[in-house]
Order: sequence, then C-alpha cells, then structure tokens
Amino acid sequence: MDQQQETCVYIVDDDRELCQSLAWLLASVDIRSESFYSVSSFLAGRRTDIPACLVLDVRMPEVGGFQLQEALLGEESPIPIIFVSAHGDIKMTVRALQKGALTFIEKPYDPQHMLDVVQDALQVARRRFDDHRRLDSLRGRIDALTVREREILSLVLDGLPSKNIAKALGISVKTVDVHRTRIKEKTGAESIAVLVRDVMQSGITVV
Repeated sequence: MDQQQETCVYIVDDDRELCQSLAWLLASVDIRSESFYSVSSFLAGRRTDIPACLVLDVRMPEVGGFQLQEALLGEESPIPIIFVSAHGDIKMTVRALQKGALTFIEKPYDPQHMLDVVQDALQVARRRFDDHRRLDSLRGRIDALTVREREILSLVLDGLPSKNIAKALGISVKTVDVHRTRIKEKTGAESIAVLVRDVMQSGITVV
C-alpha cells in the first residue's frame, strides 16, 4: 500500500468557521482537505479516483448527514465517515455506527483527537481504495475471457477436476487443460488455485 498516495479529507458542514478551522488543523500536519457547505455541493465536487474520508455534520439545511450516509451505502468502496455534531446523543451515535460510520465526535472536539481519528480514517480509506482497485482489475481480467473460458472457470470454482469438466462439456481433457492454461495466462494469475481463491473472495460472478 502506497502511504504517499494522494488523499483527501472532505469536510461537509454548513458551519463555515468550523470548516475553516478544521481545514487549518489538517493542513498543519500536511493533510489535504476540501470543504463543502451542503450535501449537494459535496456530491457534485467529490473525487472518486483517490482515497478519501468524510467529516460529516449530522444536522444541515435541506439534506442532513444521515441522509448522505444512506445514499453512500450502496457504493462498492464506501467512504469512511466521521460524524460530528454539537447535539449528539447515544441514539445518534448508535445509528451512525450501525450504518458503518467509523466514529461519532461531539463538538467542540479536541484537536489532537480529531487528527488521530482522521489519520485512522485515511488508513481505512487507503485500504478500501486499494481493495476496490484490485477488484476492478480482477473483474476486467475475467471479462476478457471467452465464453468457453468463463464456463470452464465456473466449473473449476465448483470444484470439478479437468476430467469431470471435460465430461460435462463434451470435450477432451486436453482441451480443458489448454483452456485452463489460457485462463491463467489471460488473468495473470500465479496459479489457477490462486485465481479461484481471489474470485471466491471477491464474490465476482463468472458466468
């Protein structure tokens, strides 16, 4: 994992002074941030091509923090969320954490604690980003296989040996083995066993 890769902390809060003070705090330790004063401006301006975390206020005009959290839940690589609120309570905290937020911080917060939490969130963001990038790469390599190759890979995933695959498809064992070799080469896998492990862990549908 590249610790020096570009990252960003998105601050979404309608309190402009708080956004500015948090941005200055983060800049003091060389953490880049961008501030948005509404959910709509964040959704329009965020980048998805770099690891990022989100410092999100609960209560804002029009669309609140919990609504944004719900909207982001469907993403394959969900952005780590740090909720902040001047009116937090146990119910809010539980709701935020149950939906996947990393933590819930009450305003005013301790600057050092906020820095620690943000740095932890960026570590999570890097890990999720890299995992998602590997998943996309694997999906692309699987998509590049022919229909027959995906069919054979699917049977390999079912645990069938070449002899059984050949019988199921009405082809020779040698032909199956040729396809297995091509599958390994096209996907750049260390071995078919490693490819099977990666596909099963990713949950990718082969056919």
